[in-house]
Amino acid sequence: MDVRRVVEIWNPVGKCSGTGYLVADGLVLTALHNVLGCGALEVRRLGRDEEWVAAEVLWPQTAPPDLEREPQADGALIRITGPGWVPPAGVEPVRWSRIDGAVVRDEQRLTCVAVGFPRSEVRDGVRDTKEIRGHIETLTGLKSGGLISAHVDQVAVPSKPGAKSRWAGASGAALFVRGRLIGVVTSDRQRDYDGDQLTAVSVVALAARPGFVAVVGELVPEDVTAVDREGSTLTAYDVEVPPGVNNLPELPSPIFVGRAEVMSELEKALSAESQTITQTVHGLGGVGKTTLALHYAHDHAGAYRLVWWIRSDTPELIEAGFAALTVRLRGEESSDLTTTQAAEWAVGWLQTHPGWFLVFDNAEKPADVHAWTGQLRSSGRHLITSRYKRGWVCEPISLRVLDEESARDLLSRLVEDADGDEARALADELGYLPLALEQAGAFIAQTGITIAEYGAMLRRYPQRATDAAPGGSDPERTVARIWRITLDVLEERDPRAVEILRIAAWYAPTGIPRVLFEPLAEDPVDLAQLLGLLADYNMITLDRAGIGVHRLVQTVARTPSESGGDSHRDPGRITAARDGAATLMLDELPEDPTRNVAGWPSWRALLPHVEALLDAGDPGEDTAEIDVILLRAGQFLQEQGQLSQATDYFGRSVDAATRLFGEDHPSTLVSPSNLAYAYESAGDVGRAVPLFERTLEDSVRVLGEL
Repeated sequence: MDVRRVVEIWNPVGKCSGTGYLVADGLVLTALHNVLGCGALEVRRLGRDEEWVAAEVLWPQTAPPDLEREPQADGALIRITGPGWVPPAGVEPVRWSRIDGAVVRDEQRLTCVAVGFPRSEVRDGVRDTKEIRGHIETLTGLKSGGLISAHVDQVAVPSKPGAKSRWAGASGAALFVRGRLIGVVTSDRQRDYDGDQLTAVSVVALAARPGFVAVVGELVPEDVTAVDREGSTLTAYDVEVPPGVNNLPELPSPIFVGRAEVMSELEKALSAESQTITQTVHGLGGVGKTTLALHYAHDHAGAYRLVWWIRSDTPELIEAGFAALTVRLRGEESSDLTTTQAAEWAVGWLQTHPGWFLVFDNAEKPADVHAWTGQLRSSGRHLITSRYKRGWVCEPISLRVLDEESARDLLSRLVEDADGDEARALADELGYLPLALEQAGAFIAQTGITIAEYGAMLRRYPQRATDAAPGGSDPERTVARIWRITLDVLEERDPRAVEILRIAAWYAPTGIPRVLFEPLAEDPVDLAQLLGLLADYNMITLDRAGIGVHRLVQTVARTPSESGGDSHRDPGRITAARDGAATLMLDELPEDPTRNVAGWPSWRALLPHVEALLDAGDPGEDTAEIDVILLRAGQFLQEQGQLSQATDYFGRSVDAATRLFGEDHPSTLVSPSNLAYAYESAGDVGRAVPLFERTLEDSVRVLGEL
């Protein structure tokens, strides 16, 4: 059985549709009643974008039989005549078979399957396929005249039953046992029988009718036997698994808080009425996408025939994940397959066994996943987690950081006595990021330190704190390492995006004006694309207020790597980013902040980022650009009456100018007078007068008397 051979048939005369199966490149087997009264037909292959092509009835050529009297004659062969027809490549020849009650008497049941287009399966105006899986009872399933009665089992029941027939439109579906074609589905017995059964015309009955074999070619049906099954290579249809089979990793943390709303949204999306559903969850690295997917998969494992977890960082890992499924299903019989062959076999199994759930974890590019999900469009459920948020076939669910209450709840479960202001302060400092909170909580619990002590370590040793993996945990699952992977991808796509992120790390975490970064791009379009790239990978947020960066991302981005193993945090790069942030800020600050009233709105918008830049930098490393920023910011703050902060900035400017230019430089001579005026404005004459006197003496000494 190969679903690539399944086709939909349209009879324009009878205004009816049905199902067919390609038994040769241009030859379709179907039910006769699908094509009665019509010489010209149309067919199309499985797939939403496939085109209809012309076809004609090739057999029977004589007057049609009376199907009421001869139901075993309900079979037809169609020849595809349309010039645009392209048969599927790489399919195995059809294997014809028959069921002999005497041969299979030791088996009470034979599993059977067909794939059809019942009218109940309509999605967005297009009929979808439905797997018809069931069994044939060997003692009662073989009827006189070459008819077969097949019981339909659980998973294949149509989701939207019709008024007359649950399986209308599935007529003509080829019926298979152990990968061999044994008959053609013609009708169902739902109308006059309590059970849900389908009737099929056997291959043997069709082969006995005049002209059938002549059209098909050589046809020698083989017996279906248990010995034959054991001695042959397993086809995808032969392999069954009990419900609940999975390869799910253990949960990285049993503590799961603050995700009830998004879990409900995910459950609603994945339980919708459809053959196949693909849902993506995106968010910043460390926000908990994998944890969410794992909890969902563990909670719902029993609801699916199979749950399979696939690492999706690269195309090679995805292929390996499918190949591993083949190894699980086929065991030793998969040893002679290459990875590619094993992956293809797994796809074939999934196509023929609906009711599964696949998780593509940490997918890097939509195209990498779509190459596989496109082949599995009509079979099951896909959940994709990714740091990238665009290009998916569905509307992705955005996973945000935890709210304050949930973040404190998480800390309290990891650390004793975690309630209170210290826990609240640490959660805020870690930006409510689940991975950072878990990492911090585990470290605190393991080392026996207090929350306050960890907070101090984070501020003093941010590189080591964000890189530290507590004993027993995955050393690769730390904040710094996870983000490094994203930065690697971004740098490969456009290094300027990473440069912008490094510079943004020196500003306030929200409301960074886009105009600051205009000198880094060729034009506004180029800048929009660079910012869009960062936003697509959830490294920044974009809104009308400006750019936002998670505060922990900022901490990591501006902290040098002590080990030297992270090129993104090379000390030279970080210093260049700090200097770049200062230059860009200085270029944007309005001049003459005391008298240029028109520039005050810009000052108010930029001041939080000026303060963040100055707070994050070491005063001992202040540059000439920083010195100018200190002077201008001090002047603006003094004019606005914020005298305490103004005096701090002027005092820092004095130290910077003295270190940079020497005591006798004009810039150094001006700085103390600015500080003196600020003290005077604050009413601190005791500090102001000595500074004025010092400034006068130094000016006379260097410049001479006027």
